[in-house]
Amino acid sequence: MFLKNAWYVACTPDEIAGKPLGRMICGERMVFYRAADGAVAALEDFCPHRGAPLSLGSVRDGQLVCGYHGLTMGANGKCVSMPCQRVGGIPSVRVFPAVERYGFIWVWPGDAALADPAKIHHLEWAHNPAWAYGGGLYHIACDYRLMIDNLMDLTHETYVHASSIGQPEIEEAPPATKVDGDTVTTSRFMHNIVPPPFWAAALRGNGLADDVPCDRWQICHFTPPSHVMIEVGVAHAGKGGYEADARDKASSIVVDFITPESETSIWYFWGMARNFAVHDTALTDTIRTGQGKIFAEDLGMLEAQQRNLLTWPERPLLKLNIDAGGVQSRRVIERLIEKERQAADAGVPA
Repeated sequence: MFLKNAWYVACTPDEIAGKPLGRMICGERMVFYRAADGAVAALEDFCPHRGAPLSLGSVRDGQLVCGYHGLTMGANGKCVSMPCQRVGGIPSVRVFPAVERYGFIWVWPGDAALADPAKIHHLEWAHNPAWAYGGGLYHIACDYRLMIDNLMDLTHETYVHASSIGQPEIEEAPPATKVDGDTVTTSRFMHNIVPPPFWAAALRGNGLADDVPCDRWQICHFTPPSHVMIEVGVAHAGKGGYEADARDKASSIVVDFITPESETSIWYFWGMARNFAVHDTALTDTIRTGQGKIFAEDLGMLEAQQRNLLTWPERPLLKLNIDAGGVQSRRVIERLIEKERQAADAGVPA
């Protein structure tokens, strides 16, 4: 269903500020907190005493205290102490590799021996001061692959997001999809269009006229296990489109980290990174608010789609030319899952 030997975004640092956080990822119940040295710790969310969720406890001196009977766990998964009890024989709980990087906390739900932090995708916008970022988190009741389909085929913007980023020219411009190893890219370019409301506001935010013909682009990049980065923007027509000088365009990267919770639910970390007016915090807030509303529209559609698919599981879904990005992304996922399964059956590292 999903890759286990991969890095997923688990949460943001503010979610574990002073208290533990319980979250299920890829079917694994985990608890996240900060250890005594300030590093992030991720344990199985199960107290070995009576099975209570450790996430309902507290953090004391960098150790996790169960909220039921006070059993205290260390970041290594071993019991440290318990009131009036000897703890030598208390079993340990599973430790999940966790890393704090790029403003997110990442977790590896698979074989800990294979967890190499170097495999976390480089995110230039996350540490380069020439970029600004704002985002949020949605919990959505849908298969994570439905969200990948949604993001790799932006034709739906014409209908789902008609009041913000949608416009007829999107469906009139044919997309092109290519596969390079495990990366799938779908591109769409529009020329001499009127910028929709969201992009008109972005042009104004960059000090540009919003009432002139523009060129628009959408370049969607899928990478395993379930990340989608979308280069988006508009430029005044005749200035070079995607290649236009920064003075003539408003461009951004739509950030989509899709973390499976279960087979029918996800944690969706969304945001937008931009390289114009980066010190304008009011603009960051405005974009975040606007983008949040746009993704809320996706949420409603995807959850309704999931309910339909559960009601009619035998109904086949069509594969049209606009679906190529999502179809190819699914094929990459299926291939890697099968490789992981075969390695597990053979008892060798994936």
